[in-house]
Amino acid sequence: MKAKIVDFSEVVESKVEIEGAKDVYIRWLVAEDDEAPNFYLRHFRISENGHTPYHKHNYEHEVFVLSGEGIAVLEDKEYPIKGGSVLSVPPNAMHQFKNNSKSDIRFLCIIPKIPI
Repeated sequence: MKAKIVDFSEVVESKVEIEGAKDVYIRWLVAEDDEAPNFYLRHFRISENGHTPYHKHNYEHEVFVLSGEGIAVLEDKEYPIKGGSVLSVPPNAMHQFKNNSKSDIRFLCIIPKIPI
């Protein structure tokens, strides 16, 4: 693993271009290019009325909401989230993040190393 110390603004933000995503943006803060051996760290930004797809995958992820307000859908139940909220999404659980506020919702998401 290479050491990495950069300013957040130096990490490129890209639009999430997968089916079911609306106005979602990602920054891979620590990822494959950094030779991270176990985990990847991502930053998501969801614009007003945006959302991630309602989906599942075979790995867990942990989420820390930095700012904004929204809804986390987990197995068809809705939970309000805001800056300071902490979530753990189990493997194979259907989930989605929605922004229902006027400002962007931003969160960090840690996942196990997977092929990008």
